[in-house]
Amino acid sequence: MSDDGHQQDGHEHVPSRQRRRFPGISSRAYEHPADRSALVALRKLSGFDTVFKALSGLLPERSLRLLFLSDSVRVSDRQFAHLNDMLRDACYILDLEKVPPMYVNQDPQPNAMCIGLDEPIIVVTTGLVELLDEEEMRAVIGHEVGHALSGHSVYRTILLFLTSLAVRVAWIPLGSVAIMAIVTALREWFRKSELSADRAGLLVGQDLTASMRGLMKIAGGNHLHEMNVDAFLEQAEEYEAGGDLRDSVLKILNVLPRSHPFTTVRAAELKKWAASRDYQRLMDGHYPRREEDKDAKVSDSFRESAAHYAGQVRTSKDPLMKLVTDIAGGAGDLGSRVRRGFGGFTGSAGADGGTGTGTGGGTGKTGTTEAPPRDEPPRDED
Repeated sequence: MSDDGHQQDGHEHVPSRQRRRFPGISSRAYEHPADRSALVALRKLSGFDTVFKALSGLLPERSLRLLFLSDSVRVSDRQFAHLNDMLRDACYILDLEKVPPMYVNQDPQPNAMCIGLDEPIIVVTTGLVELLDEEEMRAVIGHEVGHALSGHSVYRTILLFLTSLAVRVAWIPLGSVAIMAIVTALREWFRKSELSADRAGLLVGQDLTASMRGLMKIAGGNHLHEMNVDAFLEQAEEYEAGGDLRDSVLKILNVLPRSHPFTTVRAAELKKWAASRDYQRLMDGHYPRREEDKDAKVSDSFRESAAHYAGQVRTSKDPLMKLVTDIAGGAGDLGSRVRRGFGGFTGSAGADGGTGTGTGGGTGKTGTTEAPPRDEPPRDED
């Protein structure tokens, strides 16, 4: 709610919260550049438009709504009233006029999702409700409302349907390959969209510590007294920088079947955004409005996405990303570095500046500073 706690703009029963509100905010304000670029790549995938148009008319959305209505508990002022207050509050803060229906589904696995083609539906599991405290849950509900505001529910619904379909037609070689190509592209986009929704959750909760706690609980359960935010974030840095080229390939293979990024990576990305100038400007009231969306240039989004990826490659500590940088820079010792990377030599680098980690290579906070490659100036670290 607004700072004075009064109800405005026709919203009823909105709980009084001392949090900043963002009237007319466009989803462009919090969308991660990788989210937009992955969606553009998805839409360019051969056959996606045909599949999308066909499924939009065939998916049993009415059946889906009836399923949750009949076998879950719908959140209202009479059922899970505290969740209903959080939902209305989140919609008020992000200025989403129509509050989407939300259901609590019996499932011990902590999870939440926003699905639906015509209108979004938010579903949270009992495992999640029992795991998180009020402020952590507020960030999660804000996360799902962010999905709704960004229009992510449509593609999420199609992903769920195609994943199920791929299992059913696995015995048809060509059919399975064609479907899995689209499923893989959808998963890549959805992983990036989660980073956008995490930002929306922070805008709603406006408590970075609570957002971090929620991610740690999703990763390690309800044992906060045994966990530490700084140590958790150090895991993300070690994950990015550790290992050799083989580990980089394994990271890609590990993440391909997932619909969500790894929790340590999400926490690191969210903390980085919370410390950025863009976030501060947004909190000060300077952000793109929905009324300006029609005038937004697609080329600007392309440039922003390209700059984001270029910056990621340039500053990444991952061995594969370092190799990409070397290829672009025409490193003279590229051949030896490739052989060393796949040969598993992760010890201390010599004068040629290898990419080793562990006790000899740089791993950010937990190791010594890595020597820069020969004939290259030292790079600034984020």
